[in-house]
Amino acid sequence: MIDENNWLPDEIEGEVLQIEVTPEEAGSRLDLWLFQKGIAPSRSHGQIWIRDERVTLHGKALKANYKVRSGDQIQVSKSFPQPVAIGPEDIPISIVHEDEDVVVINKPAGLVVHPAEGHHSGTLVNALLYHIKDLSGINGEIRPGIVHRIDKDTSGLLVVAKNDKAHIDLANQVKEHRVQRDYLALVHGIVPAETGRIDAPIGRDPQDRQKMAVISTGKAAVTHFVVKERFPVDAGFSLLQCSLETGRTHQIRVHLAYMGHPVAGDPKYGPRKSAFNLKGQALHAWRLQFQHPRSQEMMTFEAEAPEVLLKLLGKLRQKD
Repeated sequence: MIDENNWLPDEIEGEVLQIEVTPEEAGSRLDLWLFQKGIAPSRSHGQIWIRDERVTLHGKALKANYKVRSGDQIQVSKSFPQPVAIGPEDIPISIVHEDEDVVVINKPAGLVVHPAEGHHSGTLVNALLYHIKDLSGINGEIRPGIVHRIDKDTSGLLVVAKNDKAHIDLANQVKEHRVQRDYLALVHGIVPAETGRIDAPIGRDPQDRQKMAVISTGKAAVTHFVVKERFPVDAGFSLLQCSLETGRTHQIRVHLAYMGHPVAGDPKYGPRKSAFNLKGQALHAWRLQFQHPRSQEMMTFEAEAPEVLLKLLGKLRQKD
């Protein structure tokens, strides 16, 4: 069986393919060029390789909409570092919905979504490999079935693809902002506006590569919010409902900190001293809506906030 994520033509030897763009090919989008040249098995696979920075020019990662130029020496990495022995582990998970194409999971806080440096086991992927018979192979061994992620210490809903066709469809929905993702966030301070739109680009923090930040050279990022409740006691907190228009790394956490209202308990972007001794950010992905890749039916799922957040809100309401 062909692993399409790591697929390259049989005649290619070594770990990196380098191919020159001909004058006739100049002006084509990079993702389309990869497919038309027979390098990628589909345009969508080429886009995934580009997203994972496996397609470069002079050592610089390119974007899918890059227009290739005559003489460009495009390099495609055949593989990228993967932790070994990614296997099934009997880790309990909450399956909200499952059919032949998709699985919707209510992830607990503290569970990493997929293996990475420092987390080669004990992840949601390890649990999925144990509980789910089939998962899409587009993202390779590290992220089988993973269409989108939520942070380790964020709880809530995410959809997993069980086959490649479903994965490509869902990934396109995410890219086109057709997947509705709503979060609950308990934040520091009293947010004065009833609603708001945060439109600020996000990129790697130049002062701390382990963090993200609002920077002018970042990628476009938009978050919408609605104030659900305000708690003036204990220096003031607000409960927000946040909706993602885009899906950048740590987007909600970065945007809320940028507007002066970091998520309570956030170890990266909040106050050094954790609010209420929380062991992670008070952020929960409570609602998820997408179009089913096979039936085209709109599907909506909701997950109640975890007990620790519900108890905290109860205490704040009693003090109010």
